[in-house]
Amino acid sequence: MSETTPDTATAPDIEMSPETGMPPGLFNPFLPGFDENPYEHYRELRDTDPVQEHPMGFWFVSRHADVSAILRDARLSVADHNLAAGPMRDQFEQLMADVPVKLVTMMDSDPPDHTRLRSLVGKVFTPRSIAALEPMVTQHVDHALDRIADAGSVNLIDALAFPLPFAVISEMLGMPETDHKHVLELTEKLVIALEPVGDPEVMKSIVHAEIELAGMMREVIAWKRNNPGDDLLTAMIQAEQDGDLLSDDELVAQVLLLYVAGHHTTVNLIGNGVTALLRHPDQHALLRSNPDLIGNAVEEFLRYDSPIHQTRRITLAPYQVGGHVIPAGAMMIACLGAANRDERAFGPDVDVLRLDREQARQHVSFGAGAHHCLGSALGRLEGRIAISRLVSRFPRLALSGPVKWNGRINLRGATEIPVTV
Repeated sequence: MSETTPDTATAPDIEMSPETGMPPGLFNPFLPGFDENPYEHYRELRDTDPVQEHPMGFWFVSRHADVSAILRDARLSVADHNLAAGPMRDQFEQLMADVPVKLVTMMDSDPPDHTRLRSLVGKVFTPRSIAALEPMVTQHVDHALDRIADAGSVNLIDALAFPLPFAVISEMLGMPETDHKHVLELTEKLVIALEPVGDPEVMKSIVHAEIELAGMMREVIAWKRNNPGDDLLTAMIQAEQDGDLLSDDELVAQVLLLYVAGHHTTVNLIGNGVTALLRHPDQHALLRSNPDLIGNAVEEFLRYDSPIHQTRRITLAPYQVGGHVIPAGAMMIACLGAANRDERAFGPDVDVLRLDREQARQHVSFGAGAHHCLGSALGRLEGRIAISRLVSRFPRLALSGPVKWNGRINLRGATEIPVTV
């Protein structure tokens, strides 16, 4: 997907939007107001054209049943090299042209590589190991809340949502003393790769950031081999199955995946969740009076305003969905954000936050099937602790100004949530 608009000269008979230069009725993240609220546009797509072939070279799928089926279908690929010739493959090849070593993560590999990687990393990411992090996460949250109490009014993203998951990931990995600020700056550049990128200079900056960050992580891994500890990185280095171990390149890839995907999705879970809560005073009051609701509340936050809005699959053979037959080698964008607001799955009040919603856990924010997010338990843990302790510590918590959004299409979240306590 590219940020450039389609060439209107090739289709003079198609009416174009005067605001965006794109035909009406298509998925169009450049519509006015999309940053603040993409969900009206998603509703229109679900109702009128839920499986559409987009002129930018992909198929866009927006209904919950179709998205859920795509996520669970083992016949589909996530490996970009399976793309047929076209705009999507051109962008992939352009992005990878200057990469000396292609780092393979679980997000972009198919079996048997995916099965092997997930088996090895899954030995470390167990429910018990994640649950054991609760005291550490709680300590980080409470320290942040102390600083918020002293300040009285803050941008909640800067004060809590952004630093928390970065600190948790660094501590759980057992990262040695390093330039954490620079690591954060580099991971911020890598996140852009999850968005539509059309600018060659931006692509180059992403590649250079990956190369530099990978070099730093290789040094960390070499240090950790000589200085093992009771931490996740040591456990990943030592993880073994039938004599198989993760290579250094594979270790680097999984660590980068943790920082890029694990950090920003949790930032959005906390930020989007608190924003939704404070915009629904009745639900804010409900959670204060019934703190045991926090587990289901996190699922509803994930459904109501998804931390990540899109994931992709590639067809290996002609594929039927929603009355369409999609050819082999095609990119399908499964819109998680649209699926989570589908009234066909969640009822007519999908646009209302309801913390006791029985079907809330049917959201697709963490994917499904073989590629279900391995870090979902960690994200839930951080969201549950951060939001529950924030609400209980500050009963007068309230928005003190307009929320500002990051302008991203995929990892959509807030950059500013001004609150007073």
